[in-house]
Amino acid sequence: MADSDATDAVDDADAVDGLTVGQVSSRVGVTVRALHHWDEVGLARPSRRTAAGYRLYTAADLERLHRVVVYRELGLGLDEIRAVLDDRAADVPEALRAQRDQVADRVERLRRLGAGLDRMIEAHERGLLLSAQQQAALFGSDWDPDEHARARERYGDTPQWRQYAERSAARGPEEWRAVAESVAELDRALADAMDAGVAPGSPEADRLVERHREVFASYFPLTRQMQVCVGRRYEADPGFAAHYDGIRAGLATWFRRIVDASARNHGIDPDTATWR
Repeated sequence: MADSDATDAVDDADAVDGLTVGQVSSRVGVTVRALHHWDEVGLARPSRRTAAGYRLYTAADLERLHRVVVYRELGLGLDEIRAVLDDRAADVPEALRAQRDQVADRVERLRRLGAGLDRMIEAHERGLLLSAQQQAALFGSDWDPDEHARARERYGDTPQWRQYAERSAARGPEEWRAVAESVAELDRALADAMDAGVAPGSPEADRLVERHREVFASYFPLTRQMQVCVGRRYEADPGFAAHYDGIRAGLATWFRRIVDASARNHGIDPDTATWR
């Protein structure tokens, strides 16, 4: 007769000597499905049956089940539990030490995951995870540490800010130093090209525009249309214009011109380019 998953009634004599699957499930705190599985694999079987064919767990069966549950909660697999319970030669303390070491490893992994999540949250909220002193050391004394707060106000709900935050969370001072050096090298190359009379739309100017996109990708991927918008901002924003014109007078405007010319070379009208 098929087993019942409910707490079916049994006669008084049977109730004294055993509990049904449903009763044990409630008492031990595991599912009926788990009890059936442990029965099937021979880990914890009910010792008795009623006249109607229902499985009954005796007090000894219940004690074994409690031990199974304890070891399961400690993380042991079913085969390991079987060895601990049935193998007289099993070294139980050694098995538990091995499990303790695995737990310690998991705890450490979770600690690192928690720290990483904290950094990701902070990066989404702040952008750059460096102190004002670290920023000045990396980006120069004229760097405004509040720039990232303003950037978050402008772009905090955009995919680009999320991409930037993910990159920022993974970077420490040394990684940002490499980014700052790449930006400084590009700025020098732009100034040298302007001094040399490199014409907007020329192959050399286009290579510098491509280099700018590559360097900018340290923050987030930059499409050509987005780059046109960046070029406009470098020229129009007083802070950015002061930075570039401080390197070379007129550099902000020259950079905007080479970006616009490169966009035209790729079939983009810079006058109608949008942030996409």
